[in-house]
Amino acid sequence: MPGLTMSDRAALAQLSARSSLTAVSRVAVRIAWVCAVWVHRRRSRNHLADLDPRMLNDIGMTPREAHTEAHKWFWRP
Repeated sequence: MPGLTMSDRAALAQLSARSSLTAVSRVAVRIAWVCAVWVHRRRSRNHLADLDPRMLNDIGMTPREAHTEAHKWFWRP
């Protein structure tokens, strides 16, 4: 499953902002949004764990900071 594009995010945001949706639909959109955020975090952290120290230095992180971030649970921001 590919990551969310900006248009995917915009579509979910527009859906959740619609007042014409039923309560069940709003809950379903919110669940989809939360799941998408969690998948994005998990993938980002997995990629971060794969970076070598030189690449981490390029983004301004130490290996220890990267390790701490990469090993957070997916639901933690």
